[in-house]
Amino acid sequence: FMLGVYNKLALGLAVAGVLAYVVGNVPVVQEQFFVRAADGRVGMTVLGMVVQFLPIVLLFGSMFFMKNPTARGVNMLYWAVVASIGAGLGLLFLRYTDGSLASTFFVTAAAFGGLSLFGYVTKKDLSGMGTFLIMGVIGLVIASIVNMFMQSGVLYLIISGVGVLIFSGLIAYDTQRLKMTYYALGGDQAALGVATGFGALSLFINFVNLFQFLLAFMGNRE
Repeated sequence: FMLGVYNKLALGLAVAGVLAYVVGNVPVVQEQFFVRAADGRVGMTVLGMVVQFLPIVLLFGSMFFMKNPTARGVNMLYWAVVASIGAGLGLLFLRYTDGSLASTFFVTAAAFGGLSLFGYVTKKDLSGMGTFLIMGVIGLVIASIVNMFMQSGVLYLIISGVGVLIFSGLIAYDTQRLKMTYYALGGDQAALGVATGFGALSLFINFVNLFQFLLAFMGNRE
């Protein structure tokens, strides 16, 4: 079960990485999503803005329209989110050097591996962290929206630092939650198929967010 989750996660990261590279580096594709002003600032086209907000729409929409999820439905949701997030990440290639993106990715991968392993093997019950971490994510979203108007560099670094801590915790928490889910489902193959898709989705989102927050400290601007 866990191998299925990690395989889907790895494939999702590969697909997202390819899409991000194409959107951020192939001129004919890039110009469909982003525009560069005379002063060098990068903005987004209408399509670019749609892609940036599409993952949120998909995730919130699934809460209302997937009351009885199936493995096929969750799989479609997973790849739709992966594709939209991957295309949106193309913006990073316009803001950061390729070398810093690569080094930050490998640091994120190493941190993810260690945190997920900890969540899997630890005997400590991490369920109490769940509510606290979700509240922290909500706080991050609110703070990020506020900083869109304030444009404060100090607040940006604070948000990034807190984001690294929160999503590091979520990686360990979600891994343990998936392990417990496997035992709770007791071999129900249909339910396990759904759990695999949702598990890969949650870990994918955690990985991408940890990667982006680490870029605030490790990324070199173009």
